[in-house]
Amino acid sequence: MGLKQKLHNFKVKNQDKKWLPGFNALFTFLYMPNETTHNGTHIKAADDLKRTMNTVIMALVPCLIFGMFNAGYQHYLAQGLIERADGFLGASFWTWDNLVIGLWKVLPLVVVSYGVGLAVEFVFAIIKGHEVEEGYLVTGMLVPLIVPVDIPLWMLSVAVVFGVVIGKEVFGGTGMNILNPALTIRAFLFFAYPTWMSGDKVWVHGANAATGTPDAYSGETILGSLAQNNGTLGHDIWDMFWGIIPGSVGETSKFLIIIGALFLIFTKIGSWRIIVSTLIGALTMGLIFNGVVSAEWIGESSKFYGLMNVPFWQHLIIGSILFGAVYMATDPVTAAQTNKGKWIYGFLIGFISIMIRVFNPAYPEGVFLAILLMNVFAPTIDHYVIQGNVKRRLKRVKVKAA
Repeated sequence: MGLKQKLHNFKVKNQDKKWLPGFNALFTFLYMPNETTHNGTHIKAADDLKRTMNTVIMALVPCLIFGMFNAGYQHYLAQGLIERADGFLGASFWTWDNLVIGLWKVLPLVVVSYGVGLAVEFVFAIIKGHEVEEGYLVTGMLVPLIVPVDIPLWMLSVAVVFGVVIGKEVFGGTGMNILNPALTIRAFLFFAYPTWMSGDKVWVHGANAATGTPDAYSGETILGSLAQNNGTLGHDIWDMFWGIIPGSVGETSKFLIIIGALFLIFTKIGSWRIIVSTLIGALTMGLIFNGVVSAEWIGESSKFYGLMNVPFWQHLIIGSILFGAVYMATDPVTAAQTNKGKWIYGFLIGFISIMIRVFNPAYPEGVFLAILLMNVFAPTIDHYVIQGNVKRRLKRVKVKAA
């Protein structure tokens, strides 16, 4: 008798146990379940929730690996131990030393994110007596990618517990939540521990602990610099595109994010309507601000808003707008469901993201707040889209009847 059959028999013998949902979660993670449906009509498809989540994880893995290299690269570059890499394939970037630092700092974030988050999921599954869903598989990967590399692990643990409980479980679990759990965790960290989530020392490993020569550690992000009206990007455009700049672990490489977006669209997991409309909304808001500055409608006060002067297209390669559009806004549970609603939902995310970025120098990265806000309004958008369709159809019926 094989191991799978033994585990299945063990499960059958313990059908009345409270801990069975936790066992089922491990069993179905390792094996295909033996149970099949017998009654009613069912749609047979090759994909399920687990495969969907795994597809998104595959799209995130390149960003994770790149983030590990970048963590080491930024650390050694800030110390002055290596020369700046010459482009995406620079020899000083793809080195074993950089990867070792990245593994040492990033892997614990992944382990804590998955360990704590899945523990909470298992506890709720046992208490409520329902099966453990695979929804946290993606959240657990997203969380390490949207935080600074040096964030204390206990802070991350507290935030994960808060995000899973408040962002998902109180609504009923996977498929019922109205807020993206990963963004809920990010928002909690920012407002509960702001000194660890913003500033010019949190983005480079070791910068917070620097002594003696603190000026050697300049980890300020492009957004942070522009928000303070320094008037310069501080990095080459191509460095910003490839991602060899300070920032959250997985959101710096726009090149890899675009590759991930194409993969999600090809596999029909991510909505191209939401991605495209989010970028259109961001470009529109950027164009409006560029027009305000060029027309000098606000005179000398425009100097206060350094981000107003940024060419509209550069907003897409600065900060996390692209990462949010591809991996966060497209969450099928919290996003709009109708096709027209997706266009409206995405456009407003991009539009509001740039608005927050420009008008709030204390929090120039507004994409996460914008997505959380639109998560709340997504059902309302779908409601009015559906009602509009109903009214148009009623009008057509009345015209034909007349």
